[in-house]
Amino acid sequence: MPTSTQPNITTHFRPQSESEEFFDFNHFARKMNLNWLLLFFHILLTILLFLLQNINGNSNIYYTLPDVIQEEPELTIDRQTYPQGYSASELKYRPFSESDRLKYRLLSKEMFYHGYDNYMRYAFPLDELNPVECTGRGPDTNNPNNININDVLGNYSLSLLDSLDMLAILGNTSEFKDAINRVINTVSFSHNVTVQVFEASIRVLGALLSSHLLIEDQEKDFGDLRPSGYSGELLILSQQLADKLLPAFDNSFSGLPHPRVNLNGSKPVYRVNTTCAAGAGTLLIEFGILSRLVGDVKYERLARKAMEIILDLRSQVTGLVGNTIDVQSGLWTDQMTGLGAGIDSLYEYIFKSYILFGNHKDLNSFTEQYANVMKYLKRGRPCQTWKPDIEWTPFFANVDMNSGKVINTWVDALSASFPALQVLSGDLREAICSHAFYYTLWRKYDMLPERYDWKSATPTIPFSPLRPEFAESTYMLYQATRNPFYLYVGKDIIDNIQKFAKTRCGYATIHNVLDKSIEDRMESFFLSETTKYLYLLFDKDNILNKKSERYIFSTEGHVYKITQTMRRNAYNYTSRFTTLSTSSTNTNKTHKDQCSHLPIKEFHLPITREGLGQIEAFIKYSPSTP
Repeated sequence: MPTSTQPNITTHFRPQSESEEFFDFNHFARKMNLNWLLLFFHILLTILLFLLQNINGNSNIYYTLPDVIQEEPELTIDRQTYPQGYSASELKYRPFSESDRLKYRLLSKEMFYHGYDNYMRYAFPLDELNPVECTGRGPDTNNPNNININDVLGNYSLSLLDSLDMLAILGNTSEFKDAINRVINTVSFSHNVTVQVFEASIRVLGALLSSHLLIEDQEKDFGDLRPSGYSGELLILSQQLADKLLPAFDNSFSGLPHPRVNLNGSKPVYRVNTTCAAGAGTLLIEFGILSRLVGDVKYERLARKAMEIILDLRSQVTGLVGNTIDVQSGLWTDQMTGLGAGIDSLYEYIFKSYILFGNHKDLNSFTEQYANVMKYLKRGRPCQTWKPDIEWTPFFANVDMNSGKVINTWVDALSASFPALQVLSGDLREAICSHAFYYTLWRKYDMLPERYDWKSATPTIPFSPLRPEFAESTYMLYQATRNPFYLYVGKDIIDNIQKFAKTRCGYATIHNVLDKSIEDRMESFFLSETTKYLYLLFDKDNILNKKSERYIFSTEGHVYKITQTMRRNAYNYTSRFTTLSTSSTNTNKTHKDQCSHLPIKEFHLPITREGLGQIEAFIKYSPSTP
């Protein structure tokens, strides 16, 4: 019999009959060290599990991919070398390890600070950083017609302003407060500069309003952001800037704003009387917020009127709007319509205005415009169907606003934001398909060229200023699907920016995606948007991801909280959207994400291998692995 300190290991093995022949485990245990016995059972159990995993037929044991993959052998094309049921593409986009998620969250954070810190060191209070020479950049006073620079830069420390809410998102409350004080002490809108109304509104006015609202947030979602002695100075600056922009609406027969104003003279600049649909129609969110905060309806009234005029002038045949329009005659001067430059943010702001302000008219307008886009701009097959021929490749073309016929054969990088809008509007299947087109283009060049000709399969404007639109769509699709595929897309974006654009003191514009030569400019949207969406992609516990239904992003990536103040109608009439429902048991208004709780036994690409291959053939991209 075993002693009191020795476990009885014969209990479950002794035969029913003492007379039957059996293996004497007591004798065996006395002859061997107990540790060796345990090792024996461990080996036996391992062999049994191995045999079970290799039994032919259907079993409920799933192949588990390891978190650490650095030491695995290089994949080969032979499918038999893969775990059963997995393709080469699926293995490339296997479940993203927690260590890699943390690694790329840190890399995206460091990417922002590498640009921001060096801007503050070498360029502030000028508008932008020259990341190659490590100097600052302001308006091009020697060449007033250099609108590529002068439309954006206004001697108002643009990169600092555009970075404010990113500091809050990163949890850097001390630097946020210091930055607010720098803005209050240095920023002025009295310089003799001519700026584009659209750019000043989304970048500068948007940054001021977003930061003011974050400071005043009663729930303190991002912590206590109020600088000592703050008494609404950012809101005062916001109204000062808006008042400088309002003269753009003067002397306009159509009611549309002139594209540019001189801040010193507070008057429109009449060199050009044409504006684009996005430039005139993408003012409503910033101007609407300002009207609600200061109690003056004129800002929203003018912005809403401009958007409604653009929509009223849509084609009577297709319902589509054009690209550029004469602000005096109201006639379209460019009847091309698409999803890129000149029109992209119009659709975005129609829908986001509904989300923020709750006006059903905006929802109806967006629903109509989205249907027109899908009817006339969408080419190829619907994404829920399959047709193998290359001419059925799904993408969006530029067309004539009246006939709906293809008018040219290029797409641009700005249109890569459309999948994000599709996610927001609920058309997830089409968003996945749209995003795959731009991801294939990214894989071909390691960047998105500013303009790409899909007929000749070449970039016709090959530079890349590190725009955020593709990163934004990637982030939105991951939030909607939780598919690790999109984490790998974000990883690709970060890796390529680090490899090709990083300089000693910032991140440079890619001059040519073919040879990866660079230009000495870092635009403010790189700090405001590109790094922001990449960071949020990997920061799963960020408040913007936990309360995603309570915030929207502007077209410049600034965050606005959906509150009762925003739902209060600026025209002072009762609306069914005046208040937000508080009847939900979810009292913290935290997004209850169910997707992340689903068991993932096997994963799959969000788009079929055949569908991705069709896009690759259309773009003439041959990946190194299938």
